[in-house]
Amino acid sequence: MARIAVIGAGMGAMAAAARLAVAGHRVTVYERSAAHGGAVGRFERDGFRFDTGPGLLHLPAVWRDLFVKTGKEPLEQCVELVQVDPASRHLFADGTDVLLPNVSRSGIVSALDTALGAGAGGRWGEFLGRARDAWDRSRRPLLEEPLPADRSPLGRDPYPALRQGLLRRTARTLHEVGSRELRDPRLAALLESHALAYGLDPRSAPASAAVLPYMEQTFGSWYVKGGIRALADAVYERCVARKVEFVFGAAVTQVLEKDGRAVGLELDNGSTVEADLVVAGAPVPALFRDGIVPWVPQDQWPEWQSGVRTGRVTVLLALRGARPSDAVHRTVVHTADSAAEWDAITAGRLCARPTVTVLRPDDPLLRPDDAHETITLTATVAGRVPSGQSWAAAAGEFGDRMAEAAEAAVPGLRGRILWSEVRTPADIRHDTGAFEVSAPALAGAGGAFLPAGNGSSVPGLYFAGGWSHPGGGLAHAGMSGALVAGLIVEGADFRGSQ
Repeated sequence: MARIAVIGAGMGAMAAAARLAVAGHRVTVYERSAAHGGAVGRFERDGFRFDTGPGLLHLPAVWRDLFVKTGKEPLEQCVELVQVDPASRHLFADGTDVLLPNVSRSGIVSALDTALGAGAGGRWGEFLGRARDAWDRSRRPLLEEPLPADRSPLGRDPYPALRQGLLRRTARTLHEVGSRELRDPRLAALLESHALAYGLDPRSAPASAAVLPYMEQTFGSWYVKGGIRALADAVYERCVARKVEFVFGAAVTQVLEKDGRAVGLELDNGSTVEADLVVAGAPVPALFRDGIVPWVPQDQWPEWQSGVRTGRVTVLLALRGARPSDAVHRTVVHTADSAAEWDAITAGRLCARPTVTVLRPDDPLLRPDDAHETITLTATVAGRVPSGQSWAAAAGEFGDRMAEAAEAAVPGLRGRILWSEVRTPADIRHDTGAFEVSAPALAGAGGAFLPAGNGSSVPGLYFAGGWSHPGGGLAHAGMSGALVAGLIVEGADFRGSQ
C-alpha cells in the first residue's frame, strides 16, 4: 500500500483518488480552497442556484465506469441523469432557427434540411461520416491510452478531408472543413461553435476537431438534476466512502524531491507531507509557473496546448417570471462575424457581439419557486485581462452585451432580470489556478494540441485533470483520472483503459 498525496480536489484528481483508494492505496487530497470540484462550482443566492462550470454532460459512460469500478452503487443511483432533447437550438445571424434532436442522425439531417434548405442535412450527415472515421482512428490512442514516448503518430491528422480544387488540396483546419466541405455559412457556424465551446479557434484547430460535434451528436447531451455540481458532490462522496481523506484550506507550495524522485509536499503553513507518490490535479501551467513542481528548462516543459489561451465569461441571471414550457435547454446565438470575434479574442480584446450560449434548465432545484427562472449565459474570450482594462471594469459592460444577444433566444430577457452575477477568467483563476479553459486533446497539427502526459519527468509525480492527457472537458477529466490510476496500479505494463 502506497501513501499517495493528491494536489487539488478537481474532477480528474478525485476520479484518480477514488480508483487508487479502491486499489488499496492510502490517498489524501490537499485542496487550497474550502470545497471540492475545482472548475465544477456552484453559486447560490436568494434561493437561486447556478453551475459556474460546465452545464451539460457528454460521454456519461466515463463517469458510469468510475462508479462501477469504485463501488456497488451505479452512477444513476447517485445522481439523476436526464437526456436533453432537443439537444440544442441554433439561432443564426440571418434569422435561421434550427432545433437539433438528441442522438438522432436522421433527425438532425431532417432538421437541417427543413431549416437551411434541401441538401444541407445531407452534407452535414456526410461530414459526420468522415468525423466518425477520425473518431475511430484516434479514439483509443488519443483518449484511452497513455501518451506514447513517440508522439509523432498523433501529430498526423486522422480526419479524411475531401480533396478539392485543381490541386486536390485537403482541409487542414476546422475552418477549412466548414468552408470547403459544408458550403453553407450556417453549417460552418454550427461546426465551429463546437470548437468555440472549448475555446478553440477553428482557424488554427486541426480538422480532427470534427470529432467534437461527432461525440456530442452520437453519444448525446445529458443534464444532471440539481446541476452538474451534483455530479461533483457524488464523486466526492464516493471518494469519502472509499476512505480518501480530504484536507481543505491546504495550499501546496512545492512538490518535494529526494534523490530525483517525488517524496511529498510542502504546504503553505510550512508543514510537510511525506508520500510515496504524488498526483497533481492542478492546472499544469500553474504548477510550473508557481514553482510547485520541480522546474526544468523551458524546452523540456510538457506540452499544455500552447495554442489555446482562451477563457470564458459567464453571466448568471436570476429572473422573475416562470420558465415557458416550450423553452429549450440550450440555445446558441451565433455572432454575425465569427472572424471579428476571433480577431478580438486573439488580440486580447472583448468583441462587440460575441457568440452566446444560453442555458435554461427546467429544474426546480435551481430556483426558489416556479414563479422564477435561472438562466446562464457563456461566451468565449481571451484568457487574459482585456487590453488596457481590468476584468472588474470590463465585466459589466460585456455582460450587458451578452444579455442583449441572448434576447434573440429569450425575448424580453433584460426586463425580467432581478439580479445578475458576472464571472470572468479572473474567477476561473481563483477557482482553478489558471485564467484559461483547457481544451480536449486533438490529433494533428504536429502534436500542438496534445496536453501534458500523465507521467512527468520526475519519477513518482503524475498529472491528472483537464490540463493533462487527454485534455479538458468533464469526460476527458474523468478519463485522465482513470489513466493515472492505471499507470500507478499497473505500472509500465499499463496499456490503457478497457
